[in-house]
Amino acid sequence: KTDGAMTTYQTPDSKKEEFRKYLEKSGVIDALTKVLVGLYEEPERPPNAVEYIKRYMGAPTGVDVEALRQENESLRKEREELRSTVNDLNARLNEDNKPDGD
Repeated sequence: KTDGAMTTYQTPDSKKEEFRKYLEKSGVIDALTKVLVGLYEEPERPPNAVEYIKRYMGAPTGVDVEALRQENESLRKEREELRSTVNDLNARLNEDNKPDGD
């Protein structure tokens, strides 16, 4: 008799292989290989390899990601407040424009 939990169990090796296939299908392995080859072929080693890799991969440099996240969250809240205000004003406008029941 086999236990139901055992049928979904994966060995660590099979999980690694599944992850490797995922990285390969999604193009991550090729992208990382290209950036590492580019770094290797640099005539002079850059002082900050991580920044080199970020720049090579197209990431903006000198950007405070956490500040952008906070600004994004603040703007989302402001947008929701503005939507609510617009809805309230539209409701009032509709109430004011209803014909009288005379």
